[in-house]
Amino acid sequence: MASDNMHGKAAGGDPRIEILLVGMNGDLRGKQIPLDAQKKVWAGEVRLPSSTQSLDIWGDDNDDITGLSLSVGDPDGQCIPDRRSLTPMPWAPEGSIQVLATMHEFDGTPSFMDPRAILQSVLDRYAARGLTPVVATELEFYVVAPDWRETGRPTPPASLTYQGDPNGFQLYDMSAVDALDDYLQTVRAYARAQGLPADATTAEFGPGQFEINLLHRADALAAADDCIYLKRIVEQAARKHGLKSTCMAKPYSDHAGSGLHVHASIVDREGRNILDANGGEATKLKSVCAGMLRSMRDAQLVFAPFANSYRRFQPGSFAPVDLTWGYGHRGTAIRIPDRNGPAARIEHRVAGADANPYLLLAAILGGMLLGLDNELDPGEETTPSHVPENTTKLTHDFLTAVETFRASPFIADVFGEAYQKLYGDTKRKEAITHLRTVSDFDYRTYLPRI
Repeated sequence: MASDNMHGKAAGGDPRIEILLVGMNGDLRGKQIPLDAQKKVWAGEVRLPSSTQSLDIWGDDNDDITGLSLSVGDPDGQCIPDRRSLTPMPWAPEGSIQVLATMHEFDGTPSFMDPRAILQSVLDRYAARGLTPVVATELEFYVVAPDWRETGRPTPPASLTYQGDPNGFQLYDMSAVDALDDYLQTVRAYARAQGLPADATTAEFGPGQFEINLLHRADALAAADDCIYLKRIVEQAARKHGLKSTCMAKPYSDHAGSGLHVHASIVDREGRNILDANGGEATKLKSVCAGMLRSMRDAQLVFAPFANSYRRFQPGSFAPVDLTWGYGHRGTAIRIPDRNGPAARIEHRVAGADANPYLLLAAILGGMLLGLDNELDPGEETTPSHVPENTTKLTHDFLTAVETFRASPFIADVFGEAYQKLYGDTKRKEAITHLRTVSDFDYRTYLPRI
């Protein structure tokens, strides 16, 4: 992944290597090690408690729920680095590098809690069939003013406002890109230094909202690595410019939410795209669509992992609420941009920008496997002139998504029963905490009137 130049331009100081683990919520945790001591990284001698990857959104290990921390002595795991993910850190002292690792038990097996290992286990199923998923992601995010800690809420950068109010919708607006050009140039420079396959950058609907497309990879694990690194890049670039980036699914009530769209195709051993309809009926293409639609409610907790995520699913928005599919129709959950030729692929449009990219790809590719192993019918096609009636809908409720996830045989198969329980129980605590918390909306609406 890294470019030939492993040295970013940054302030002086002692260079370091950061070995990073991906947590349940897509957060990065790990250790900083002096660069001259990096041998221990490559020797697999870096250890962290295995429970590091069971931490909830607040950083609590929830030992009373999981029994994976103090009750069993909080045992260490072994952090095994993936050299393919080695990149420079251009925001850090010159010569600093970072690498992603997978947590292993000391018997050499990957931890059941590691999101990279979960995705790899799904990819192994494809490999056993002689197939390779080809994947790309499109990440939307917001850039907000630096006073968010003081005000307790996000506001657009000053260059995108007039007298404190947003200038309006900025979809594809080059003036919005120009207004934050210094920031976006830094993002591009960081991506270039890391050899990240970043492509187009566009302004999206909301003030300070942007989308960056990453190019297709014939390695879904590397595609997830790209996405997690891109999230870090946009955050570090924002810090450099005195701003804040956020991948919250819905940071503003009255502006568009942020999605994480996934494009995927599948090639066989000969490099042929098996989803290519070749001018005829796209049988396999439709069947994998059906597999994803059939498993979508079960996996919604992965696509929308937080309470805030469910504010994005609103009628009349581009965030899908119906389990529908169509050729080139952006209102559907599964869109088929191309049905013929090497570019034949699906676009999964459900997930928010807050999704963990490894779990997201595991769920999507698991759903596609359903369609490969069974001939399934996705139902009526959505077209500009026809919207199917009485469609199955995604839930708007966090707790409902949690309970569906916890009870799903599909989730148990793709993620393993142990991770299904860990993730489901941890998210259930989060959902119940959300339900018990009296919000500003409650006070503003009900206190004066009831």
